[in-house]
Amino acid sequence: MASPKLFSPIDLGGLTLRNRIVIAPMCQYSAENGEMSDWHLTHLGMLAQSGAGLLTIEATAVTPEGRISFGDVGLWNDACEAAMARVLKGVRRWSDMPVAIQLGHAGRKASTDLPWKGGAQLAPDHALGWKTVAPSASAFKPSYDKPEALDAEGLERIRNGFADAARRAARLGIDAVQIHGAHGYLLHQFLSPLSNTRTDDYGGSLENRMRFPLEIFEAVRQAFPAERPVTMRVSGTDWVEGGWDSAQTVAFAQALEARGCAAIHVSSGGLSDAQDIPVGPSYQVPLARDVKQAVSIPVVAVGLITEFEQAESIIGTGDADMIALARTILYDPRWPWHAAAHFGVTVQAAPQYLRCQPRQYKTLLDEAS
Repeated sequence: MASPKLFSPIDLGGLTLRNRIVIAPMCQYSAENGEMSDWHLTHLGMLAQSGAGLLTIEATAVTPEGRISFGDVGLWNDACEAAMARVLKGVRRWSDMPVAIQLGHAGRKASTDLPWKGGAQLAPDHALGWKTVAPSASAFKPSYDKPEALDAEGLERIRNGFADAARRAARLGIDAVQIHGAHGYLLHQFLSPLSNTRTDDYGGSLENRMRFPLEIFEAVRQAFPAERPVTMRVSGTDWVEGGWDSAQTVAFAQALEARGCAAIHVSSGGLSDAQDIPVGPSYQVPLARDVKQAVSIPVVAVGLITEFEQAESIIGTGDADMIALARTILYDPRWPWHAAAHFGVTVQAAPQYLRCQPRQYKTLLDEAS
């Protein structure tokens, strides 16, 4: 059997990954004042033993009002940094898996309740809510509070927030930064003509709508060590007529590549309540393929990738360079082990687990370095 592409190494802007399986950032809504808790230690510690090539910390807000919910992780002050340092120390004691962090700002989709409590937006006068900001003063849903349109001072504050969070991530020894430009959050709101109706240099044409997200990328790239990669997550389409689409995504990806972006992670949707998503296995892969054909940097595909041969096909056919798992790996935290067993290859594991491999897969696990 030919060696599977899924388990071949790849270079990500100078960071070598053992395989092409990426653990996507997944919000846990379990922080207090932006500070990671014991839940994050157990959650990330579990995923760090999965055998994947890269572990990505959940969407981490660069300012307090940039949180999706009051339970979101942040990296805007010393207390947030210290809490994350404690979690990372615990994870790294037992795993050498590279760790990335997703930095973001929720914009008009911020100030929500926890998903298991309905996830509705909390009003600015609610004890756990706040006033949201956005490119333009239009709400995500009719039931949402109208956000404040960002002025020059607000844009500068957010640029500085991203840069400061990137410096904190560097101090924490985090291996890579992913900037969140997808799922209807602030940078995506600037990109889409459905949410950005500005008439200044940050609205109107595609060039203008890309301006602020590209400024954020440049600020993070400058603040984060040059030898460590900075990547971007994008929504390939709004799934709404007249909105952000694949052609615009390709143009944005090319602009990012020209500025030193190390990889593009292609998701979709989240911008409009009117979206009509054709959900099914690999439904977002064509969006990744469009970007892959237009850039020379690695591209990550995500979205209902659950089967081993499905993942291998995405990489093997050249539709993407890596696949990202979210809900799939929450349901099966040993998915990379099981994929490796399926293809007859080896993954690294903590020595405490070496004796667990079934007899028919006796060469599955190798002791992590």
